[in-house]
Amino acid sequence: MFELPRKEDIVNHGIPSTPDDITDIVIKAFSHTQDNRLREILTSLVKHLHAFGREVKLSEEEFTAAINAVTQLGHLTKDRHNETMVMSDALGFSTLVMIMNQDRTDEQISPALLGPFYTRKDPEYPPGTNIARDKPHDGDIPLFVSGQVKSRDGQPLANALVEVWQASPEGLYENQDEQQPHMNLRGKFRTDVNGRYRFRTLRPASYPIPTHGLVGDMLRAQGRHPFRAAHIHFCISAPGHQTLVTQIFPQDDLFIESDCVFGVTSADLAMEFPLHIDGNAPDPDVTGEYSTVAIDFDLSPGESRLPESPIGS
Repeated sequence: MFELPRKEDIVNHGIPSTPDDITDIVIKAFSHTQDNRLREILTSLVKHLHAFGREVKLSEEEFTAAINAVTQLGHLTKDRHNETMVMSDALGFSTLVMIMNQDRTDEQISPALLGPFYTRKDPEYPPGTNIARDKPHDGDIPLFVSGQVKSRDGQPLANALVEVWQASPEGLYENQDEQQPHMNLRGKFRTDVNGRYRFRTLRPASYPIPTHGLVGDMLRAQGRHPFRAAHIHFCISAPGHQTLVTQIFPQDDLFIESDCVFGVTSADLAMEFPLHIDGNAPDPDVTGEYSTVAIDFDLSPGESRLPESPIGS
């Protein structure tokens, strides 16, 4: 048996009858929302959602298709794949939220998307470790990454956490590909007393985002390609400093200006990845062609908080 609410707790918001009065009536129904921020967000959501429906004159068939699409996003989101996040990325909404919440100066490297494949479970390695755990493939180019983590005032940050992850040259993250070793091309590193870090990996390659679901249907309908510019993800954190999430891209990549999730948020993220064949690789095991890139990160003062993982493993 359910319990009826008290009369004084009921908001009489009225009876909607036209496309114009329904919005005000719904907003009135929110009037007892105690959380001010929640009331603000839901009120604005209703205003914009209703305005969208009126602007495009949404049909009942289109409305049903939209509900089915939202349902499909949920069904396609699994431990190893977050279709909802991929859709947000492909609509540019993830980048919008990220840019609105950044606190950077012109001298600091720009933030970029976290993406749908971040996990906090990647292993921590000693400096210089090779995070490419798979056997070498033809065409793989070793990449040596190094740099320094500093505070905004230029002081080196010792013991800062540098998290990195990337797709394989075949275009798959290890959680997407059962053929890859567990935690392949993922790792955590700590900076030394001078704030310096270094690791070895593979030169990244462009790859298509997952297109087996609703996002793929949308891209095909829009005539858009599904490719991301080649990149390496970074998450840099240190106590007393704001966490920086970003990506770096080879500046000669074909998709720098057409990244399908709008992930290249600033020209400073597109960098030179020079190739060398000089026998002077940082790792003596590398005797042929290799590439290098150096990236310094400046962290702003503030709260150190790691992002939530969009995937379960």
